[in-house]
Amino acid sequence: MSLRDSLNTIVQTVDGSLAAVIMAYDGIPIDEVTVDQSEFDMQLLSVEYATVLKEIKRAVTVIKMGELEEVSISTARTSVIVRVLNDDLFAALILKRDGNSGKGRYLLKLRAFEMLQELS
Repeated sequence: MSLRDSLNTIVQTVDGSLAAVIMAYDGIPIDEVTVDQSEFDMQLLSVEYATVLKEIKRAVTVIKMGELEEVSISTARTSVIVRVLNDDLFAALILKRDGNSGKGRYLLKLRAFEMLQELS
């Protein structure tokens, strides 16, 4: 399954999905899928969250609590679930505030290895 297919499957399967992206920590998107009615700037969101994730990753390293696996960020309008794929890349699912974040977390975790294989 291609990266785009994996992202499409996640977005289409999880209620309330707005977008999914695979991105490098430097802010460069590898691939993304966005729902048509999405009203936010995916590029801006991705770059800003990549910056935040670099800091979280650094903090986890400093406190020596193990490898970073997942981060969730909730705002008044959206929830973002981030799944670390490797030292350079992560996958993120952006949901409406009332989206099915549990299923989103599960599918990101389930598809993470598959997405990494496609990147190799």
